[in-house]
Amino acid sequence: MIVQGIETKSVLTKSNLPVSDYSVNPYGGCAHACKYCYAIFMKRFTGHTEPWGEFVDVKYWPAIRHPERYAGKELFIGSVTDPYQPLEETYGRTRALLEQMRGSGCKISIATKSDLVLRDLDLIKAFPNARVSWSINTLDEDFRREMDEAVSIERRLAAMKAFHDAGVRTTCFLSPIFPGITDVPAIIRRAKAQCNLVWLENLNLRGSYKAAILEYIKKKRPDLLPLYQAIYQRNDRTYWATLDEEIREFTGLEGLTYVRDDDSMHRPFEAPPIVVNFFFHEEIKKSAKKEAAKNA
Repeated sequence: MIVQGIETKSVLTKSNLPVSDYSVNPYGGCAHACKYCYAIFMKRFTGHTEPWGEFVDVKYWPAIRHPERYAGKELFIGSVTDPYQPLEETYGRTRALLEQMRGSGCKISIATKSDLVLRDLDLIKAFPNARVSWSINTLDEDFRREMDEAVSIERRLAAMKAFHDAGVRTTCFLSPIFPGITDVPAIIRRAKAQCNLVWLENLNLRGSYKAAILEYIKKKRPDLLPLYQAIYQRNDRTYWATLDEEIREFTGLEGLTYVRDDDSMHRPFEAPPIVVNFFFHEEIKKSAKKEAAKNA
């Protein structure tokens, strides 16, 4: 792992994402090394030639002046990195950010695959309407280990429960959905008692990791290769349309509310029912690439 400290002008970047006002990434790169990570495109802006997952830039920024001017604004922490990857335990850049913004009146949304976030539970609770989401796309630890180097699914679920029990809004970010592999109903059943929102996202293959994932399917799940070729080489969306209907029926039977719009992030959070949102990554109206590049 190549780790280096870098100076940045600011860690807060105006966001083009529909769910936040600012994007915040205390690190560049990520040690979780997810094989399907869309953030690999960041290498174009950082100049790194190492494989994704083998470098992390630790960001240092000037003290945030007048943090109160962010009152009411939504900060999305972790759009192209995991703010609680293992190096956070040593460098504490995410905690430093939270301490700088505490009392400012800003709202925060944190995305992670880690349970290290438990360290900052009391600090996160100090922010109005804080939300923490954990990415979970399987209950199969063997498959999980083949896809990422983050903590186990059970540790993620345990952290989610701790935050939920503490009154913090929690999200099970069921992403990315691997066709024929991800058991969406099973994950929702497992998580629904300890989260306010289940947010679903399809596996979107592009860039350098498209070939890697297709090769993985060819070797490990050849029975699914025709399906993946249809979806990712012939742009056949039949699978997603069918899954959409299946999840709509499933959530109805489970007594959950099912919506398909990005505004679900800002709906009132009452459980039950849980708001379940399904959307295609490529249908997000504004690109995460543009805003992320500004903070490279």
